[in-house]
Amino acid sequence: MSKPRLAAALSFVALLLFACSSGAGKPAHGGGFRTLDAVVVERSTETGPTGNMSYYLGFEARDGEAMAHMRYPVTRDQYMRYPEGTRVQLILADDRLREIRRAADK
Repeated sequence: MSKPRLAAALSFVALLLFACSSGAGKPAHGGGFRTLDAVVVERSTETGPTGNMSYYLGFEARDGEAMAHMRYPVTRDQYMRYPEGTRVQLILADDRLREIRRAADK
């Protein structure tokens, strides 16, 4: 085999191995649906430039072995319904908040 062919073949194999290994990590869109048990730890509001009010809730949840702090925009109703200290379940899709449910007391 000539040197140019050998170099081209090795380059192709290296490129193929790189392409296969780069997709082995986390899915591109965050990993699908998951449910986390969490506690509301903060509530905040912001007024936008047009005067509209935005509402946010901060949560602490155990995600595997780590304790994660998350902050998501919520509706006014959700902001009023879940005061600090409320135990909830967060339904996430692609790391975006889809639903908040009050956790069942055990």
